[in-house]
Amino acid sequence: MNVLQRLAALAAATLLGIAPVFGAPIAGAAEAPVADPPQLAALVAEALANNPEIAAARNELDAARQRVPAAGALDDPMVEFGVVNAPLESLSLRREDMTMKMLGLGQRLPYPGKRGLRRAVAAADAESIDLAVQEIANRLERDVRVAYEDLAFNEEAQRIIVRTRSALEQLAALARSRYEVGQAGQSDALDAQIELEQLGIELLRLTAEDTARQRDLQRLLGRTGPTPRINVAAPQLAADPVRDPASTNLDIDNRPQLLALQSLIERNTRSIDLAQREYYPDFEVKLQYGQRDRAPDGMPRDDMVSLTVGFNLPIWRKARLEPQVAEARAMRRQAQNMLLAQQLETQAGLDTQLALARQWRRTAELYQSTLLPQARAATASALAAYRVGRVDFLTLRQAQLREFEVSTDLARAVANHNKAAAEIDLLVGHGVP
Repeated sequence: MNVLQRLAALAAATLLGIAPVFGAPIAGAAEAPVADPPQLAALVAEALANNPEIAAARNELDAARQRVPAAGALDDPMVEFGVVNAPLESLSLRREDMTMKMLGLGQRLPYPGKRGLRRAVAAADAESIDLAVQEIANRLERDVRVAYEDLAFNEEAQRIIVRTRSALEQLAALARSRYEVGQAGQSDALDAQIELEQLGIELLRLTAEDTARQRDLQRLLGRTGPTPRINVAAPQLAADPVRDPASTNLDIDNRPQLLALQSLIERNTRSIDLAQREYYPDFEVKLQYGQRDRAPDGMPRDDMVSLTVGFNLPIWRKARLEPQVAEARAMRRQAQNMLLAQQLETQAGLDTQLALARQWRRTAELYQSTLLPQARAATASALAAYRVGRVDFLTLRQAQLREFEVSTDLARAVANHNKAAAEIDLLVGHGVP
């Protein structure tokens, strides 16, 4: 607290006979940047552990990883057995030399390279989902931080109103005492009462809004049923996202959403290679063993072995294969255009949030270092002048309400700066590792 702040606080305490109306300044507003409060860090960790949306995304990732080895696996071999070349008239297994009991084993083998490409497509798909999960986690952290700041501002605004009403009640008592001795009009006390009622209405609105803020934050945390109230710390100005050494890299290329789209482009490139590889045939190898019974005269017959290799003829290119290649190419172009669109949107959002962060940080510092001490000094001066009849009650009331507005605006500037910092962390991928 600088000299001007201490002077204003001491003057207000002396002239009013009470403690300074607005208490301690917003933490961190004119001091060194501070880390996230412990409550916020704990809430982010709880959300990442319990939020159902991130849990569903992780389940999807688990499923995608399981598809990678399955994509390159061979088809199950085929086993066949039966009787071959039995005469229709007698159905005897001994009469004809070519009659045999057959047991066969067959295996379908894709053309070399197809299995590897199928695994590559599935692996790229899993990688893009993994990055999407990271993006969801970063968005969840952003949402928790924003909800936390909204709740912290709401509770700080309630505290400011309570302190302002307490000060106005004492001013109203002073106005009544001056009216009783003929030093002030009755309107002074009535004006004070009107302001008290208006502040009471605003407090009711903030109380209702506080309930909604609590429920929104509890939803993000994945809490169900009756849950205890979430306690938040007083507003604190977060570290400057531009000058913070941990945030020197503001390159959007690290954002998981953009990396996921790059992985999707790679997946579609592999899909093109796979579709083009489908022009080559697959093979099927069969091994058969035939057991022959003795001849009717008792002479033994040799058993038979057969080995065959077959392959499909990919002759329906225009009807089946060429559309597959065209589809894969179109999907890659779509992913490339989506990546470009998201890069432009992310860069524009980053520029906007950086400007907002600078604006709200400078605003908070000006409120804390200049406007709030001046407002407090003006209130103390107006009170002293009112006591000796040099200013009317309207001037005193306006000075008191101006101090209330400046204190509220300071808390709002801190909250808006911190929310902009949360947005910046999301856009540059500085969320949860």
